[in-house]
Amino acid sequence: MAQTFEPSTIPAAVHQVVRAPGSVTGIKQGRLSKATRDRILQIGSPIGLLALWEVIVLAGMVNSKFFPAPTQIIGSFWNLATSGLLYLDLKASLYRIFMGFIIGVVPGLIIGLSMGLFPIVRTFFDPVVSATYPIPKLALLPLFMLIFGLGNLEMILVIASGAIYLTLINTVAGVLEISQIYWDVAKDLGASWWDRFTTVAIPGALPLIFTGLKLSIGMAVLLIVAAESDGANHGVGFLIWRAYDIYDIKQMYVAFVLLSLMGYVFTVVLNEIERWLVKWRNV
Repeated sequence: MAQTFEPSTIPAAVHQVVRAPGSVTGIKQGRLSKATRDRILQIGSPIGLLALWEVIVLAGMVNSKFFPAPTQIIGSFWNLATSGLLYLDLKASLYRIFMGFIIGVVPGLIIGLSMGLFPIVRTFFDPVVSATYPIPKLALLPLFMLIFGLGNLEMILVIASGAIYLTLINTVAGVLEISQIYWDVAKDLGASWWDRFTTVAIPGALPLIFTGLKLSIGMAVLLIVAAESDGANHGVGFLIWRAYDIYDIKQMYVAFVLLSLMGYVFTVVLNEIERWLVKWRNV
């Protein structure tokens, strides 16, 4: 006959371990294990893909001339880094990206906020934006070369031409989406147009403004490759075209990795700035 135990015979300490919500065997353990699992997946998934890529190349399943193994790409990266060429390329591209980003974003913010606040400004600029936005920004590169010559200026302006529209359009949308009640309260309190600009328009549009900034910096990274295709002596985009000319595919992949890292880092930085400025979205 099976022996049964009454709950009273179980030691109190066991009850505490089993029932306590913060105990090792309780809910907290599930949370910790889930967090640990997520970290393992986040770190392990790219490492696993790189390992799979390495195995596929070593097994001869793909042509290593066009798809070099990750270890070969790392070796090429190290050679470029130790020679100093990678530093020069990265420095040149970052300068052009930041300058083009700033030159495009600042007027984009000003015009976008003005279009959102004043219907007459929106009526004036709407046809201009609608007509010029669809023009491929790379199509402007030959025009800028003719006007400004070969050099940093034409590359920066190509990047700026892509950044300005994405910032402007998202800023206008952010201002127009602000609830009417906020404008009514500002009006009832006798706020001037400058007060409405600084206390209603900018804070209310910040979420979409940051969306535009993230899209703009991504566009800047995309355009740098084409902008540095001609007239550049250094740059990550120039590295791609140089690798193409000398048929060094490993160097080309090094440039691809650098572009992806730049895009990732820029987005992380903007996310942190947004989290700091737009605190009410984190509540």
